[in-house]
Amino acid sequence: MYIVTGGAGFIGSNLVRGLNRRGITDIVIVDDLENGEKHRGLNSLKFQDFVDYRDFLGRLGGPSPWGKVDAILHQGACSDTMEKNGRYMLAVNTEYSKSLLAFAAGRCPFVYASSASVYGDGDHGFVEDPRAEHPLNVYAFSKFLFDRHVRTVLPHTKSQVVGLRYFNVYGPQENHKGRMASVIYKFHHQVRTTKKLEIFAGSERFRRDFVWVGDAVDVNLWFLDHPESSGIFNCGSGRADSFRALAEEVKKHYASARIAEVPFPAELEGKYQRFTRADLGALRRAGCDVEFSSLEDGVATYVRVLKEQDGYWR
Repeated sequence: MYIVTGGAGFIGSNLVRGLNRRGITDIVIVDDLENGEKHRGLNSLKFQDFVDYRDFLGRLGGPSPWGKVDAILHQGACSDTMEKNGRYMLAVNTEYSKSLLAFAAGRCPFVYASSASVYGDGDHGFVEDPRAEHPLNVYAFSKFLFDRHVRTVLPHTKSQVVGLRYFNVYGPQENHKGRMASVIYKFHHQVRTTKKLEIFAGSERFRRDFVWVGDAVDVNLWFLDHPESSGIFNCGSGRADSFRALAEEVKKHYASARIAEVPFPAELEGKYQRFTRADLGALRRAGCDVEFSSLEDGVATYVRVLKEQDGYWR
């Protein structure tokens, strides 16, 4: 039995899809469906059960109704970088993760979602090293704290523990994310209503490591295939593209679309990563040979799914 937390979410539902493509359907999805629209990301997936995340830990502590747990793929989190309630963020992102890890330790592989946000403004690089970690918001801090906990327990843990620091992941199944959706998703809906792709002033200088979601899934699955590998690893393309370059790439797929600059939001000052690029050294040294898609190929596939399937896999 595979447990996928956040399995109704963006990366989580894509990960369930990846397991399904391997013929794996004995999956328990753990998530929160207060936003009922998230069910749309589950409609095409095969899984055995769905459990609300608030009920799951209690059920995990007793006799398992699902049998042996083969792996826990922990994608669930509050990923709103603008959330200011630190108590809530630490409860959901840090303490919940600690409880899952305590169960998994010695029992089964545990692969979890960390975040490149822990690197802050990137002035100290993007290497999986505590000296490079300077979170700019409480979301990043919650991920930072759990990574720190993992580093403490990892030397004493006999089963696999892997943290993947996702950079800017984009792709299908993110419709429910609202303001946290990828800029490509936002571009698509802007073009449909206004014919404009809005970027912040100065976006030619704002560069991010954009990662196709299918590649992030492949990295997760690679580690499941290599249970001897543990640690915290960057999950990014290793490239940095500007938001203007991204807008130009998206613009190719929409006739009559134009790019428009808007002022940089005051509320993002001091909290915005202006540059990210994954250092893939540790990932490659672990033996992971996943090839990351070009921005051109990833955008083309995602735009097609947005246009033809409303942003969902079918």
